[in-house]
Amino acid sequence: MFSAAQETTKLSLDGALKMALQNNINILNSKLDLKSTQHRIWEITATGLPHVDVKSSYQHLFVVPVLSFPSTQLSHTNVTMDPTTGLGTTSQLQLNTGENIYLNNVAGTPIALGVANNISTDITVSQLIFSGSYIVGLQARKAYANLAKQNDEKTKLDVIETVVNTYHMIQLAEQSRKVLAQNLENVTKTLQEITEMNKQGFVEKTDVDQLEVTANTVRNAINQIDSNLDMGYRLLKIQLGMDETAKIKLSDPMESEDSLINSSTILVNDKFNIDQNMDYQLTRSSEHFTKLDMKLSQSAFLPTLSGFYNHNIQSNVAAFNFAPKDIVGINLSFPIFSSGERLAIVAQKRLTYEKAQNTSKLLSNSLMMQASQYQNDVKLKLEKYRNQKKSNELSDTIYQRTIEKYKQGMASSMDLMNVQNQYLTNLSSYYQSIYDLQEAKSRLEKLFNINQDIDKKALK
Repeated sequence: MFSAAQETTKLSLDGALKMALQNNINILNSKLDLKSTQHRIWEITATGLPHVDVKSSYQHLFVVPVLSFPSTQLSHTNVTMDPTTGLGTTSQLQLNTGENIYLNNVAGTPIALGVANNISTDITVSQLIFSGSYIVGLQARKAYANLAKQNDEKTKLDVIETVVNTYHMIQLAEQSRKVLAQNLENVTKTLQEITEMNKQGFVEKTDVDQLEVTANTVRNAINQIDSNLDMGYRLLKIQLGMDETAKIKLSDPMESEDSLINSSTILVNDKFNIDQNMDYQLTRSSEHFTKLDMKLSQSAFLPTLSGFYNHNIQSNVAAFNFAPKDIVGINLSFPIFSSGERLAIVAQKRLTYEKAQNTSKLLSNSLMMQASQYQNDVKLKLEKYRNQKKSNELSDTIYQRTIEKYKQGMASSMDLMNVQNQYLTNLSSYYQSIYDLQEAKSRLEKLFNINQDIDKKALK
């Protein structure tokens, strides 16, 4: 965002658009959405790329279990059999010499079935081999990118429209103030002359008071315009992303009459290309997404196949350990029966897709009607502008003549007040007709997406 400047910044319309396209909050957020979409696209792509996972754990056994296998041996000692352990004499044999030989079960060497402290680390490499949802996700990448660009473009068109309208509104207010200021100067000069004539007894005090009322009416109109200008500049600074304390001044003059009429006439006669309309493009993108969503639900009927490799590392290994260090395998998941759940989901998605198709058709018809309506609106506003311009010129001429007649005593103060009110009303209506025409033009240009490359032009 721009910081406040000590000097007044002079802004042309192109300069204002350039600043808005760089610093407007809505556009900055739109750019963040674009970056987020790029990360989302990579997220989809990375799902099918190799994944490496490492899992490590520490284990402590307070009592390490042991296992021993009993063995047999010949002995001259008879050992009482222990039924719990199975150790002891199982049989005996008497030799010819009379000596007894005993066959005894004795305890074997104990084998630990674990270790007291151990750190185990598993390294797993996995790779998706086939997945229907992943295939649909890859198809959706381009759709995600297009939708993000279209939303960004629509945001730019909205900002361009608001900045252009605000710029024109301030231009008209500035011009109206200049005219009223000149009018007030003329009224004040006349008031001074009439005041002197009153002092000399040539006119009544009522005429002076009436002219004073006229001057106050003009002052009130100027004060109202000053208030509107203050709010207009505040609004423009917000749209341009400028600091509240910054000082700006418009440098472009008002659009000339010939330029305004010519550009309006071209728009009225231009043919509407619905494929260029941003709302229609967004609707078609939404329709495409519902189709992809339907295909995603259909992919639930397909199997999922993935491969993996696992390597196990242990800091301490028990003597009695059969756990393999390396494993290679394949996982296959095949949906068999879901009691119609997947079929119901596909049916819903198909209906949603058909609904999106109907919405596209409805919007297409609405936009065609809207284009015709907006063109007629520009045509009517153009005719109103021409008539109001002529009325303003006539009322100005009448007003100037009435002032001269009033000075010569050929018109009353009431006549002057009525003519002045008529003049101010026509002046206000004239500038309002210019703003209405420019606003109608801007709305039609947005519908036609005529300003789709204005950001590139403004940034040059």
